[in-house]
Amino acid sequence: MSNGRFGVHGGQYIPETLMKTVIELEQAYEFYKNDENFNKELEELLNNYANRPSRLYYAKRMTENLGGAKIYLKREDLNHTGAHKINNVLGQVLLAKKMGKTRVIAETGAGQHGVATATAAALMGMECVVFMGQEDIERQALNVYRMRLLGATVNSVTSGTATLKDAVSETMREWTKRMDDTHYVLGSVMGPHPFPMMVRDFQAVISKEIKQQILELEGRLPTAVLACVGGGSNAIGTFYHFIEDKEVRLIGCEAAGRGVNTAQTAATIATGSLGIFHGMKSYFCQDEYGQIAPVYSISAGLDYPGIGPEHADLYDQKRAEYVAITDDEAVEAFEYLSRMEGIIPAIESAHAIAQVMKIAGTMDKEDILVVTVSGRGDKDCAQIARYKGEEIYE
Repeated sequence: MSNGRFGVHGGQYIPETLMKTVIELEQAYEFYKNDENFNKELEELLNNYANRPSRLYYAKRMTENLGGAKIYLKREDLNHTGAHKINNVLGQVLLAKKMGKTRVIAETGAGQHGVATATAAALMGMECVVFMGQEDIERQALNVYRMRLLGATVNSVTSGTATLKDAVSETMREWTKRMDDTHYVLGSVMGPHPFPMMVRDFQAVISKEIKQQILELEGRLPTAVLACVGGGSNAIGTFYHFIEDKEVRLIGCEAAGRGVNTAQTAATIATGSLGIFHGMKSYFCQDEYGQIAPVYSISAGLDYPGIGPEHADLYDQKRAEYVAITDDEAVEAFEYLSRMEGIIPAIESAHAIAQVMKIAGTMDKEDILVVTVSGRGDKDCAQIARYKGEEIYE
């Protein structure tokens, strides 16, 4: 990455009014990421508040049932607030505090990033406003309640498809109105530089720990690491410390929705093309006129029409593989992991579990797969029940 770009991707495609604020953020991050006191404070928060390091769990029953490769689960669902989102948020809100900001804003799809931002804001005594699509508010009601309980204001976004894409747009608009006292806690490795780099750095703790833990447990690197991909924060966190280890396959699992041959998909690499949106150049789902296309997934967290620029570059380099997983496959994996290991994954994470179910049995017993369970699935139980035709009340 140089000058905010990953190959041809990335950059700062933003209104002139935001340039000063984004440059201030870039300068502040470049200073604090090398500041000993900042890093010590963040490490204490991650270890003592967020409960890091997360566990690397050997999925014995799943391994025996599927045959072939040994399967390990990176348990980000055990973090405080129940998802990997807390890693990035603690870093960004701490940075905002150091910069003298008193207010944070965020977008959220599945609600986990909103909950994490509300949590960090409460911890550090800052005002918090979260923007969320009305469609996602309805399918993630539990997380909306959690955000409000933590003191955040949750604003419904009804424009467009009323999902994550529109929440990002509304949060950017809000940021242009109050830049002096407000920091935008962007939730994934997307948006204008420095966000893709900064969020990646905060999430890279996942692959740093995986590498240490698997070497301790197995004495060698895994055959492949897997994670679900929407914008791509948990996936780039899972990949980052393995990018230079060419023998380790990097596999991102996109949301195919009802299939990549339908209009109801969010599989960006499988169906997208190069474009500019939300401040960055990358791959996006677009219509015949180059407009951002409406996308669909059962997963609110993966229901986004683009992918982070570093992922786009890894795809261009053929360093990472990206596969598409349908709703049906993800729901089957959601139920499978619940019954097989007693772990209910977020529906986002279930997309990566589905790919493990496809490939583990085709591999040798010497092979090792590590899949990141990016979040826990409490928030998705009612929705999955409805998907299966069962009505339950939260």
